[in-house]
Amino acid sequence: MNETLIAVAIGEDGNIAPHAGRASRWLVYVAGSEPEASLAWTLDLTEIGSLHEWHVRGDGNRHPLHYVDVAIAGSAGDGVKRNLLERHTMLHTTTETAPLKAVAAYLAGELVDGLPHEEQHCLKTKD
Repeated sequence: MNETLIAVAIGEDGNIAPHAGRASRWLVYVAGSEPEASLAWTLDLTEIGSLHEWHVRGDGNRHPLHYVDVAIAGSAGDGVKRNLLERHTMLHTTTETAPLKAVAAYLAGELVDGLPHEEQHCLKTKD
């Protein structure tokens, strides 16, 4: 059986997070022979464990998202996409806001592309 692990960045409102780098929660779905993907686990990251911090650190260490095949978020910079791809994780962006709809659209080859990456999301400071 060939399974695909798909991680979706989740915002505080339960919708797809607008930026991969700052998402602290990722829902990881497994897609295989069943008609629909099912939730496998939830990945909760600390601020220093965020994808953004991993990317800017550039220390070459693995990130938890390296263990999934596909990641989906609202936006992401080309650098983080490239760095994930080096470890065989393809990051897709989308304007879809519902996690399960995005997963289904990805599996059907119909995932709508996300908006261009906005640098201001990367520069987020603590409130």
